[in-house]
Amino acid sequence: MTKTYQVNLTRQAQKDLEGIYYYIADDSIRNAENFIRQLEQKIYTLERFPERNSLIPENSFFDTDYRHLIHKKYRVIYRIEDDSVFILRIFHGAKLLRL
Repeated sequence: MTKTYQVNLTRQAQKDLEGIYYYIADDSIRNAENFIRQLEQKIYTLERFPERNSLIPENSFFDTDYRHLIHKKYRVIYRIEDDSVFILRIFHGAKLLRL
C-alpha cells in the first residue's frame, strides 16, 4: 500500500500563488486561472511519493533538506516532515530563493 502525505501550503506559499495569479492576470484572467489550477494539481501530486523530486542545490547554503517540484518555469520548494509535505515557496525559476 502506498503511503499518503498531507500537503500543506504555508502562508508564504499562498501569497506566492496569489502573486503569480495577479501577474498572469494582468494579461489574461483565463490564463491565470488555468495556470494556477494546473500548478495546484501538480502540487497535490506530492500526496504520493514526494521523495521523487530532487533536493535543491541551495541546501548546502541553507543547511536544509528541501526538495523542489518544477512546473513550467516555476519552482515549488517543499520539505517533508513525517506524514506531511510543507510547501514553503513558489516562485519563477529565474529568481533567487528567499526563505
